[in-house]
Amino acid sequence: MRLEKKATVVSTSVATVLVFLKLSVGILSGSVAILASAIDSLLDLIVSLFNYFALHQAEQNPDEKFHFGKSKLEPLASVIEGTIISVSALFILYEALIKITHPHPIVMLGTSMGVMGISIGLTAALVGFLNYVAKKTNNMVIKADALHYKTDLFSNGAVLVAIGVVYVSGFNLIDPVLGIAISAYMIYSAYPILKEGILMLLDIAIEQEDIEAIKNILANHPEVNDYHYLKTRASGSNVFISVHIVLTPEMQLYDAHLIGDKVEESIRKYFKTKEKIAHVLIHLDPYDDTEINKEEDFF
Repeated sequence: MRLEKKATVVSTSVATVLVFLKLSVGILSGSVAILASAIDSLLDLIVSLFNYFALHQAEQNPDEKFHFGKSKLEPLASVIEGTIISVSALFILYEALIKITHPHPIVMLGTSMGVMGISIGLTAALVGFLNYVAKKTNNMVIKADALHYKTDLFSNGAVLVAIGVVYVSGFNLIDPVLGIAISAYMIYSAYPILKEGILMLLDIAIEQEDIEAIKNILANHPEVNDYHYLKTRASGSNVFISVHIVLTPEMQLYDAHLIGDKVEESIRKYFKTKEKIAHVLIHLDPYDDTEINKEEDFF
């Protein structure tokens, strides 16, 4: 099993434990903040299960129906995750506003504090593990999952502080106020997840640093006279690159093909160091044909 899939199994297991702990205490105590955290953990569980499915499908080889594979399930998963975070934040906001207009005291404060303390410990360990996997694999789904649980870590800490304030001072209004703050933070944290996923689904070009590396490989190859129509896009951990390279007109097709292979291999090696798979398509030109082709046909 790939490390990314193992990470989703771990996150699913942790989310399951947190759902049962928070939901039971949230219902019994009447705390909006804990109930909001329980709902967030339930959504975490659903998202982690979907992430496992997405990674399982994305790693499958291309077939007759999906010629480029299913790697776009990874950015799709991040968009779904960001959407779920935003929707849950709106629900938390609704519940907080209801409690402000119809206040009721929180009970079982000691138990609530204990549950939130356990939640913080488990979530902190999970965030550390997911960050390790994200750094090692550079997988978009795991990065989104790590960011998601990181927001949970902050919100759980805030809930614990709020319950502590209620326990010491009896000021129950802090609970829904904190619920509003948590919902705002969740929406704020969901934005970069949604943005990155949507842009990848729209085939945004890869990072400028990587484009410059490709240009450097092309410009420094001794037998490539020039290049044009360089296009890039990413789909999960896969990078797709197409480019026209200009070679000497008198060169034999066999020699030109070997040069194309060398350029492809150099680009693949670069992306391999970044834990990415490069799919390179090179068009061999005997001259620069940019003047006779319409630019909009290539961009």
